[in-house]
Amino acid sequence: MIKVITYGTFDLFHEGHFRILQRAKQLGDYLIVGVTTEDYDQARGKLNVIDSLMTRIENVRKTGFADEIIIEESQGQKFRDIKKYQVDIFTVGSDWIGQFDYLKDYCKVVYLDRTKNISSTMLRIQNKRIQRIGVIGTGRIAVRFIPEAKLVSGVSVEAVYNPHIESAIQYANRWKLDYYRELEDFYQAVDSVYIASPHETHYGYIKSALEHGKHVLCEKPMVLKGEQAKELFALAKEQNRILFEGIKTAYCPGFGKLMAMACSGLIGTVRNVEACFTKLENPKSRELTDLQYGGSFLELGSYVMLPIIKMFGPAPEQVQFERINGENGLDLFTKAYFRYPNGLGTATCGLGVKSEGQLLISGTKGYILAEAPWWKTAYFEIHHEDPTDVEKFSERFLGSGLRYEISDFLSMINGNDKNGFKLTPEESGAMAGVMEQFMERRNPAAGK
Repeated sequence: MIKVITYGTFDLFHEGHFRILQRAKQLGDYLIVGVTTEDYDQARGKLNVIDSLMTRIENVRKTGFADEIIIEESQGQKFRDIKKYQVDIFTVGSDWIGQFDYLKDYCKVVYLDRTKNISSTMLRIQNKRIQRIGVIGTGRIAVRFIPEAKLVSGVSVEAVYNPHIESAIQYANRWKLDYYRELEDFYQAVDSVYIASPHETHYGYIKSALEHGKHVLCEKPMVLKGEQAKELFALAKEQNRILFEGIKTAYCPGFGKLMAMACSGLIGTVRNVEACFTKLENPKSRELTDLQYGGSFLELGSYVMLPIIKMFGPAPEQVQFERINGENGLDLFTKAYFRYPNGLGTATCGLGVKSEGQLLISGTKGYILAEAPWWKTAYFEIHHEDPTDVEKFSERFLGSGLRYEISDFLSMINGNDKNGFKLTPEESGAMAGVMEQFMERRNPAAGK
């Protein structure tokens, strides 16, 4: 007898789950299926699991493929189960390729191809809660999106569009997606759109997607003009659709806790916020060669503006810029100074100059310090006048952090707007307005 074992959450049970269990069963004579508990899912970073453990077990049982169902409760259990049940073959979906190769010393490991288009007509009738997401743009951030999306229950990335068709084909083949040559066909295949294209294309894609009745999650900066942001949020409201700007820091748990502490009165009245984010970018990269839409501020400014605008509001009295430009006129290092009636903010970012990246929030009774990478906010401290009086806080930051914004995006689509405060339309509009001011004032050689 050949024994096969596989594991999964099996939330919102769908056709893809059915097919992978069917193929797992075909690998041997006896199939053991491990269903994860809610606690283990949370521990490994799976967000938004909806169905109860008993419901998920029952859905697996109803397929008729499982000869035995067990519960997966902890890390390391797979190895123990393989030994305990004398398993011959371990199998999971191809989106986990390579991650379980360590088990090859104990049994055969098989990665099963992902089921494309799981949100078929049959599935849509069975379960309307799964959002079919299409990706526009195939750059670095889009590559990070797929592994993060698979850890949010209730979404399925189905399609990709890029006017550079070869790039779309390569991306589609890598992630087992459908690619489309025409936007109209792409929109027909999805419910929501994730936009990860170059900055200057965001406005057009967002407007087009909303007009086609699609929810939109767009990478930062969402747009580069304040009026464009107002127009698009108004259009989203008119279409009864969600428009979401993907600044991952805004949605990560640690940053939310830090902001809550800053506003709680623990450090008194906040008077100053200083945020810095720098990295050394390849001089040949788009960020340092695109004379109109490149440079440090357009690339990183959203991050460093976020805590300032969250803390003091979307309407500064004055914004000033200082920058160090490269030979082509693009800013390698930029400081933006924000003046409010009762506070100051400094947003520092760089692609060609490296600095200590920290977030400092200063109040009348103390200060909060989050060291680099504060934009992932896994740890911060609250300091008081007494140097021995230091409170320390930590929070998990899983993966690249995109799963948090995807989860909140899905939550908003499903009618739960309690997380809308994390990044409001007014705050997104304010940041777009500052981007617009920067582009108007920067070195003419970099374009306006």
